[in-house]
Formats: sequence, structure tokens, C-alpha cells
Amino acid sequence: MLADKLYHSHHNDPAPNVLVIGDLMLDHYVFGSATRLSPEAPVPIVNVSKESKIIGGAANVASNLIALGATVYLAGIIGDDTFGEEIKTLLDAKNINTSLIIRDQSRVTTVKTRIIAGNHQIVRMDREDIHDISGELEESFFNLLSAPVENADIVILSDYNKGLLTHNLSLKIIALCNSLHKKIIVDPKGLDYTKYHGAFLIKPNRKELAEASKTERINSEESLVKAAHVILNATDADHLIVTLSEAGIAMITKTDCRVIPVVATEVYDVTGAGDTVIATLAYCLSHGFSVEEAAIVSNYAASIVIKHIGSATTTVPEIITALKNN
Repeated sequence: MLADKLYHSHHNDPAPNVLVIGDLMLDHYVFGSATRLSPEAPVPIVNVSKESKIIGGAANVASNLIALGATVYLAGIIGDDTFGEEIKTLLDAKNINTSLIIRDQSRVTTVKTRIIAGNHQIVRMDREDIHDISGELEESFFNLLSAPVENADIVILSDYNKGLLTHNLSLKIIALCNSLHKKIIVDPKGLDYTKYHGAFLIKPNRKELAEASKTERINSEESLVKAAHVILNATDADHLIVTLSEAGIAMITKTDCRVIPVVATEVYDVTGAGDTVIATLAYCLSHGFSVEEAAIVSNYAASIVIKHIGSATTTVPEIITALKNN
């Protein structure tokens, strides 16, 4: 039984060492109530009751891994500003190693501010620079990764298309992982998936897959498989895991396709659910689970976090309970 296997690996095996490489950001939430419209414009007035700042992007992947019980090294860039320092402080508090995070003087740290009234997001305001990192910074960043990759049980590329994971850098990281026989799994962004050539597993959602494969719409298993094969052929990845929102998760190789139905009964906020899926996949694969087993566990992990507002995490005991109750 999968719940028993997860319990045994969690309690008896060493904690996996996971290296997460990707775009870092700060999620800023402003909560309040909106009971009237502004006399200045047809917009609600939000009476603020509290604020919170949570690490997002690749940092949220790292946070999910910590919650699952992994040891995490996080590699990325921040701006030379107070928001970047806040990210490092929040990471340190979670025991996420920040020695591979470097400052880029040419950009601001990505911050996403969400104004939420009741259970409804009113607006999101973004502060960011998304230009590619310089060739000099790319080289110095890559040079930091040799020992961490060698020491990792698995590597995650968490790409939010904010400028860190350039085409050249992504291919160099994947080649390094393959040369050291380390599995590397990718949460992709953008239209050019050739930058992920050689990855073990790539995890787009349905919309991302449609855009990257130049598919008008994915509304059947046939169109799903056709789009997936475009990406598999372009990247030579071993596996494609496609999150399908209300339809569950699809596992696709060049010879097979299987869809795992969704298990969520309540959906409040899908923010960060993809981060939970990629983190849980990495956690399970590092414990020797098959891709199918890892996908099933990840599906249950996602069903837990989307019941919460904002980027949430879950734990192995919570996932085990969900597995047993279904």
C-alpha cells in the first residue's frame, strides 16, 4: 500500500538532500474587508486588517520540501534591496540553506502583492525585472553548483521565467546533472522547452503545455498526448507530468499515457499548488518511488494545499492520512 511505503520511507530512510535552482520571489498578502465602493472610482475600498509576507517561486518549492522533511539547498538570485534580505531571513528561519543565493545589482527582487477581501483577491501588483542575467553572472552562478549537484539526491529547476534560467544556463545545469547521474526535474515556463533538453521529468500544467506545443486547446486525451509528444520529442525527457486542474494529473512517456483523477473536494486557492506537486515528486523520487507512485502522492499533496488560501504546504503525515481515507 502506498501510504505504508510513504510512512516507512519518511520514518526510516535518511532525509533526502534536494537542490532547488530557480527564480525567487516574495509573496506579499494584504488581507481586509470590502463593504463599500470608493467615491473616487468604481473600485472597492479594502479596510486592511493584516499583512503577511511569504517566500514564493522556487523558494516556495523549497518551503514545501522542508515541510515534507527534506534537507534543502536553494540556488537563485535576488536584487540588492530590502525585499531580497527579507527573502533570505524567511529562508533562514525555515532552515533552508541560502549560501547559493547571490545578488544581482541590475534588478529588483520580484515581489507580488495580493490584496484580498474576504476570500476574494481584488488585485495583484507586481514589482520585478525579468531581463536575463548577464553572461558574467551566469558563469559565476554556474560555478557555484558543481559541489551542491554532486551532493544532491535530486535537483529541481523551478523556472518562473524571471531571468535566471537562461537557455544556456539551463542546458549547462542539466548536462552537469546527467554527467553526475543525478535526476533533474523541471517546473517549466515560457515557450521554448528545448532549454530543458535532457531533463528526466518536466511538469507543465495544461495551459503551459498547450502554449509550448503550439496546440490550440487540450480538451481530450488525444490532444493531450499529441501535445505531450511535441515536448517529449523536443526535449528527450523521459517523463512528462501534466497537471490538469479539475481533471487530475497525467503521466506521459513516448509510449504511454495515464491520467490520475483529481482527489480534491474543496478548492479555495490554487496558488502554489504546482510548487507542491514538483516538491512532492522530488521527495518521492529521491526515496526510490516510481514516477507513477510519486505522481499519485503528489496529486494527494495538491488536494490538501488547494483547500487553503495563499501558497500553502503539507506534510507527509497529512498526505498519508489523505491516502488512507480515499
